[in-house]
Amino acid sequence: MPETVAESRGRGAGDEPVVRLENVQKFFGPIQALKDISLAIGHNEIVGLIGDNGAGKSTLIKVMTGVQPPTSGRIFIRGREIDLADYSVRMAHELSIETVYQDKSLADKQPLWRNFFVGRQITNRLGYINIRKQKQIADQILKGAIGFRSAGITVDSTVAHLSGGERQGIAIGRAMHYEADLIILDEPTVALAVAEVRKVLDFVRRIKENGRACIYIEHNLAHVHEVADRLIILDRGRIVSEIRPRDMSVMELTEYLIDLQHRT
Repeated sequence: MPETVAESRGRGAGDEPVVRLENVQKFFGPIQALKDISLAIGHNEIVGLIGDNGAGKSTLIKVMTGVQPPTSGRIFIRGREIDLADYSVRMAHELSIETVYQDKSLADKQPLWRNFFVGRQITNRLGYINIRKQKQIADQILKGAIGFRSAGITVDSTVAHLSGGERQGIAIGRAMHYEADLIILDEPTVALAVAEVRKVLDFVRRIKENGRACIYIEHNLAHVHEVADRLIILDRGRIVSEIRPRDMSVMELTEYLIDLQHRT
């Protein structure tokens, strides 16, 4: 009998990587965007994914999260091989993989408690939305998962009144509440002031503190270098290096990436 999503989630969480790719390739017509990608994302780690524009970062994430099918290769989630013909964004969500996009994850005019439960409303036995319960849980997320203590931010605050860093915190907190084992952050500090960047990096650390994994896609090398446990470097569709931040400074990493662009 085929294994259910729930069974896959509960089995061997500590034994298998959250996600593992084997020899994944992706073509767009004659253009090869991904070349023999093999990687594993373990539990309770932050993995920085870096590379120049066109390196393949976005394509890799889209393949990993069911947005686009790979042309060939294999994908495993918690040790279970995924049928690539059936893999989709919805299945990725069911398998506890969430992606947080910069400024695309929240509804500006809605209060925070509504944003937490978009598409996943809590209802009572009559089928009506249980607003009181949703506000209670939203308050727990604010204060517990992401550590919002300011009296100026409550579950009734609208997203439009939040700073960029606070918005990212809300989106990350929502992903953690829905028990995402892997949270993918796509350029979370773009166009943020220094103080807001500090907030976002603290939220990223909370992902690991809560026992989850994170893929952090970032152009700002200093930001990702600060929080990542390891860095995976893509160049022209290939993984060319895996580096521990402690083994290479930000300046050395910058020079290494510049050198990659001059190689034929």
